Amino acid sequence: MIDERIGTLLAQVRAGAPEAADRLWNAARAAGGPLISPGTGGTSLVTFVWRGEARTTTVCWGVEASLARVPGTDLWHRTVAVPSRLRTLYYLGHGRTGSPPDASGTGATHVDPLNPRTVAFPRDPGDPTDRDGYASLLELPDAPPEPWLSGPPVPAGPREQLEVPSAALGGARRVTVHRPAGASTVDANVLVVFDGHLAQAVLRFPDLVDRLVAAGRIPPVVVLYVHIEDARRELELGSTPEYTEFVARELIPWARAEYRVATDPARAGLAGASLGGLTAAHVALAAPDVFGRALSHSGSFWRTGPDGEPEWLTRQFATRPRADLRLYLDVGDRETGPGPAGAAPQVDVNRRLRDVLTAKGYPLDYREYPGGHDYVNWRRLFPDALTGLFGH
Repeated sequence: MIDERIGTLLAQVRAGAPEAADRLWNAARAAGGPLISPGTGGTSLVTFVWRGEARTTTVCWGVEASLARVPGTDLWHRTVAVPSRLRTLYYLGHGRTGSPPDASGTGATHVDPLNPRTVAFPRDPGDPTDRDGYASLLELPDAPPEPWLSGPPVPAGPREQLEVPSAALGGARRVTVHRPAGASTVDANVLVVFDGHLAQAVLRFPDLVDRLVAAGRIPPVVVLYVHIEDARRELELGSTPEYTEFVARELIPWARAEYRVATDPARAGLAGASLGGLTAAHVALAAPDVFGRALSHSGSFWRTGPDGEPEWLTRQFATRPRADLRLYLDVGDRETGPGPAGAAPQVDVNRRLRDVLTAKGYPLDYREYPGGHDYVNWRRLFPDALTGLFGH
């Protein structure tokens, strides 16, 4: 499959007109990134173009595709057909690397140098293992609207980062407390959000929460953004009893003592993405006396448990008595690749958990969005998810 414009220029290059490669590059630069043209059946043709010396060039993340080099030039290209409703993140890579994409447009992994629309992943100043990262934004003509991500300013609730002691985890953890603007914390709802730094810096949850409260869509809520160092993330998030003990038996009692938040489990929730989504669902099931709401974006429900078998949490939901929980799950329809160590794809494990929750009679809002395992879809869906769990 190839865009007609690309086919014409490639034919000119093969016919002995290498300057046609310059025309293709200039066309992509003028377009501000990938060349986009109408496809068929609700799709768009997206042509990625890069120029430079490399052994291989690949589009990674929300779109996965290997680029081909135009013979006799340093120009690389690939046309893919994707749904016209797609909004996702991507970057370009050249070989195997563990480094996050940078903003240079060159190097091992980097943003698309032709695309001015980038999303920054700033390092957490409190995490010595963290690094800055960047990704390019691909947004096609029929991508769903994002009504809560813009609009007139609203009063911002105050935020402060504190150290919360934890015997369960063997040391204090950083927590950013976001209080409602102009409202008391007494008897307010409480929401625990995992991966607290990225939830604030990339997902923009504080602004979204402020907008929902200002619009009267949800009552005032105290949000506890729990930070975690990259080096500890795989060890602590998921289904560990120590982390569950910290969240349910240390963090929430601390918040009740400090801010006098509501004690009704129906007014206490957990939220996270990927491993954070798995953690939100797990802690809610393990401590329904504390939490009655759980929100998962692209939860990593393939994760093994103490028995070493995959999809442990799904099996726990299936075998335990139904708890008094309301849940929200979403996942990208492009999350079809295998998980770590050959685990089932993210979309498959989320569908299986959906089926178990439905069979058990849990109140559930389940959605599949056009996209991959990426932040731009999570932040678009978060307002509806939170409204469904806590809304008036």
